Amino acid sequence: MNPAFQAARPAGETLPPGAAIVQPEGGDWDEIAREVVGEERILVNMGPQHPSTHGVLRLMLEVDGETITEARAGIGYLHTGIEKSMEYRTWTQGTAFCTRMDYLSPFFQETAYCLGIEALLGIEAPPRAAEIRLLMMELCRISSHLISLGSGGNDMGATTVMTTAFTAREEILRFFEAVTGTRMNHAYIRPGGVAADLPADGIAALRRSLPVVDKYLRQLSGLLLANPIFRARLVGTGYLDPAGCLALGVTGPVARSAGLPYDVRKAFPYCGYETYDFDVPVYHGCDNYDRVLVRIEECYQSLRLVGQVLDRLRASAGQPVMVADKKIAWPAQLSLGGDGQGQSPTHVAEILGDSMEALIHHFKLVTEGFSVPAGQAWTTVEHPRGELGVHLVSAGGNHPYRAHFRDPSFNNLQTVSLLCEGGQLADVVVSIASLDPVMGGVDR
Repeated sequence: MNPAFQAARPAGETLPPGAAIVQPEGGDWDEIAREVVGEERILVNMGPQHPSTHGVLRLMLEVDGETITEARAGIGYLHTGIEKSMEYRTWTQGTAFCTRMDYLSPFFQETAYCLGIEALLGIEAPPRAAEIRLLMMELCRISSHLISLGSGGNDMGATTVMTTAFTAREEILRFFEAVTGTRMNHAYIRPGGVAADLPADGIAALRRSLPVVDKYLRQLSGLLLANPIFRARLVGTGYLDPAGCLALGVTGPVARSAGLPYDVRKAFPYCGYETYDFDVPVYHGCDNYDRVLVRIEECYQSLRLVGQVLDRLRASAGQPVMVADKKIAWPAQLSLGGDGQGQSPTHVAEILGDSMEALIHHFKLVTEGFSVPAGQAWTTVEHPRGELGVHLVSAGGNHPYRAHFRDPSFNNLQTVSLLCEGGQLADVVVSIASLDPVMGGVDR
């Protein structure tokens, strides 16, 4: 044991037999440290902590005065093992895992995963279920962008921006709770449809909330876009051109702020997006400011989509929200009670009182799941942070042989060195916020 360590211990205190003190060494830090020359260049270890690095993201920065000369991103502090865990659960149980990856955008992971399962099964969710999926995703897009805008403002000391954004988001979370019983980690979208229809007063309640969300969005726009301090911090910082986006596989608002109009909803429509009227906001400034513009405009476009799908949901009231094949469909006759849980009394009475076969089938479907034909599928959706892809491989059993997610935050974080190197130390926090990374999706 290093004598210096022992000397630093309190008098009389010794280590247990066989114990040793391990001094961390190796990795990127040593490689950077060996290259540092001169007295003015120092290493700054930024993160991992909230709020400045938006989660458990570690940045290793070499600075010369106030200028960043080298920047590296260190990920891998969560180790949730979600993709591996899904290999040991049924296909339906997988929704409870993937919803927890990017915890700010759960419905997108659930939808992409279920679309992959449905592709392997050769089935499609009923039209009303597709409409509900689209509704929940677009509301979730607004909710996620509000977190991005609010936390980004808070990073720069603008607490009012955060409280305004979070207040607007609360209106959306209240609707999510009324529909799914939870504010996050929903596992609401299931293979073949959704877990339950919208509550009877759900559409009316949401229509009352949308003007409130719109009002706060306009307040947020006024607080940010014309603010001279905000503009001075963002305009011209974190520059990333179209070539850089294409080289690093960057998608979503970051790519669209660089003039690339790619949006999965337009390029490879799903859930009927091709039948809706909406625009894809594109700007050409390639900087932190234009990424804010894209996200704000996307919120308004999502409100536009929500208005259209609510009209369709009113017309499709009473239609099924789960496929008719009872060998696949988990019971979708759920009706949320006052505690946010519960099942249809009629369904419970049938399986417990009238039909032993129905009870056995319910038990086996829930505990053993259904089998999916051998094969593989690749599906993508337009996530708030970019293109989210899901690669599913089935060996013909009741659980995935392999489930892998292409999370957009993971790809977007590759741009850290391009955004930060050559810039000022004060711009690092702003540039990281402009990427809107969620580490739960990065380290799956």
